[in-house]
Amino acid sequence: MSIASDARPAAPAAASPHSGAETREERRRRITTAEHRLYGPGRSVAPEAVTGSQSIIRSLEELGVTDVFGIPGGAILPTYDPLMDSEQVNHILVRHEQGGGHAAQGYAMATGKVGVCFATSGPGATNLVTPIADAHMDSVPMVAITGQVNASVIGTDAFQEADIAGICAPITKHTYLVQDPDEIPRVLASAFHLASSGRPGPVLVDITKSAQSARTTFSWPPKMGLQGYKPVTKGHGKQVREAAKLIAASNKPVFYIGGGLIKAEAHEEFRELAELLGAPVVSTLMGRGAFPDSHTLHVGMPGMHGTVSAVAALQQSDLLITLGARFDDRVTGQLDSFAPEAKVIHADVDPAEISKNRHADVPIVGSLEEIIPDLTAALRQELDAHRPDLSPWWNRIDRLRETYPLGWTAPEDGGLAPQQIIKKIGEASGPEAIYASGVGQHQMWAAQFVSYDRPRQWLNSGGLGTMGYAVPAAMGAAVGEPGRTVWAIDGDGCFQMTNQELATCAINRIPIKVAVINNSSLGMVRQWQTLFYESRYSNTHLNTSTNDAGDEVVRVPDFVKLAEAYGCVGLRCEREEDIDEVIAQANAINDRPVVVDFVVSRDSMVWPMVPAGVSNSDIQVARNMTPDFEEEDD
Repeated sequence: MSIASDARPAAPAAASPHSGAETREERRRRITTAEHRLYGPGRSVAPEAVTGSQSIIRSLEELGVTDVFGIPGGAILPTYDPLMDSEQVNHILVRHEQGGGHAAQGYAMATGKVGVCFATSGPGATNLVTPIADAHMDSVPMVAITGQVNASVIGTDAFQEADIAGICAPITKHTYLVQDPDEIPRVLASAFHLASSGRPGPVLVDITKSAQSARTTFSWPPKMGLQGYKPVTKGHGKQVREAAKLIAASNKPVFYIGGGLIKAEAHEEFRELAELLGAPVVSTLMGRGAFPDSHTLHVGMPGMHGTVSAVAALQQSDLLITLGARFDDRVTGQLDSFAPEAKVIHADVDPAEISKNRHADVPIVGSLEEIIPDLTAALRQELDAHRPDLSPWWNRIDRLRETYPLGWTAPEDGGLAPQQIIKKIGEASGPEAIYASGVGQHQMWAAQFVSYDRPRQWLNSGGLGTMGYAVPAAMGAAVGEPGRTVWAIDGDGCFQMTNQELATCAINRIPIKVAVINNSSLGMVRQWQTLFYESRYSNTHLNTSTNDAGDEVVRVPDFVKLAEAYGCVGLRCEREEDIDEVIAQANAINDRPVVVDFVVSRDSMVWPMVPAGVSNSDIQVARNMTPDFEEEDD
C-alpha cells in the first residue's frame, strides 16, 4: 500500500526567532547517523506495559514531537486521554481538520521539522485529504495520524468508517493501517523517517480503535525494517564532473532553482556555487528565498507571472542548471517551446522527476546538500582551466531587468493598488518575518512584491493551489517559530474558506496577522474572465466590499466585525494615506491575532503574464504589450 494542552501561552517578546527551527547541525546529524536513522533525539526506553494509545503518545515523545494539530472524535478518542498526561506534546485544538492539516504543513515549512496532525475516522479523516494532497504536491514532511473503526468491523460500512488508507494511497509517500498495537512504535518511527527523508512528503498512519485500546509493550528504539527504501544522497561522481564540464563550456548558463533546494537546506552551499560561476539565478514560486532576492545574481521568479528577465533568461539560455525544480507547466508554459536552445543539467533527490517533463542531458540523482559542494569543487577545477566570458549574456539580462522591472499602475477606479499594500507589508515586516499566502492574485503579488532573502520565509500552496491555505498555515508557522512575525496574505475568497481557525489562534494566543486583499471578487478568475471571456463575470463577485455593480458598499461578511467576533483585532484600510499607519498598528499587536481588511480595486491584475498554452516567449508585461527581446545589446 502506498503509503496533536489546548491552551498555548503567547510567545515572550525576547524569544529567539530561530527557536523552533531544526538547525543545520541537527539535520546533518539526523541524516548521517544511520542508513535508516530514527527521527528525534535518540533516547532509549526500557520495555513497559501500556495501552496502544499510550504507545502512540510515548512514540511521539521519543520522536521529538512538541506540537500537534487536531480534533478528537470517536475513533481517535482513546489516544486523546493519555495526551492529557504528556508534558512534551502540546495539542492545538483546531476548528476543522483541513485547518489542522494545513497548520501541520505551515509548521513543517517554517521549521523544517515533520508536522503532525490528528483526526478521527470517516469525515474527520477525509477532511484531511486536501492538506495531505497539498503536502504531497509541495514535498512537505507531514505525518497524519487518524483513528479507524474497530478492526472487527472494518469492511462492514460501520459508523464513520472510510478507507482513508486507500483514499490517500496516491497522494502520500506511504500509508499504514495499524491493527496490532505492538506495531505502533515501529510504524510511527518508519512514518517519520519516510516523511523526512529523500524527497519529503506526507505519510498517513491509520490506527484502529481496537489497537489503541488494547494492551501492549512499549520500548524504544524500534526496528523499522524498511527494506528497499534507500534514497540516494551522494551524486554520481562521473555525472557531477560532466555537469562541471558543460557549465564551463556554456556562454549563457542559468541556475534554475526550486523548492528542493530549501528542503535540502543547501542554500549556503548553492550561494557559493552561484558566486563562483557568476551566472543568473531564477527561483521558482516554491524556491523563493532559497537565494536572496537582494543578490545581484538573482533575476527573479520564472513562469506564468514571473519577471521578464527571469522568463527571458530561461528562454534564451544555452544551459539550464536545474537544482531541486521539476519543470512544471506554470514555469515552462508550452513545453515544446521552452528554452529551445538549452541543454539541461538536472539534479534532484527524486529520480522520478528527472527527464519526466524535459529531457536531462546530465542527470544527477542525490541530495543537493551533497551534490552542490561536489559540483562546486569540480567546477572550480574546470574554471581554473577555462572561464567563459558571461558579460554579453549579462548585458542582455541587465537590459531586460532595467527595461521591464516589476511594477504596477494606479487603478483607474481610484481604489487601492493591492501590489502597493503587499510591498509595504514586506518592507515594514522585513525578511525575518514569515509570509503565508492563499491562492490567486494575492499569491502572485506576494511572490512578486515581498523581498525574500532567506529560506522558509515564504509559504504557499504552489502545486495543488489550495484556497484556504494561508490562515491555518500561518497559524502552524507561528506555533513552530513563535519569535517571528507571521503574516497571512489572503484574498477575500480564500479567507472565507478557513477563517474559523482565527478562533484557534485567539484562544491559544497565536498572534498571526491577516491581510485580506479584498477586491470583492474571486480575483484571478475575474482576471481570466476579463482577458479571455469578454468581461463576462459569471459567479465571481463576492459582495465583501461592494455590490455587483461596484457602486454601493456591501460587506457580507464585514471582516472587521468577523475578526472581533473571533476575539481578534479587526482593522480596515480604504485610503492610500492610511496604509503605513494600519500596517504599523497591526505589527505592534502581539497578544492576539489581527485581521486587516484592505479594500482594493477589483480591476487590478497580475502582470507580467504568460497566457496558458502559449510559449513563454509570448509573455505580456501588460494587456497586449509584449517585451522586445530582440533589441541589440551593448
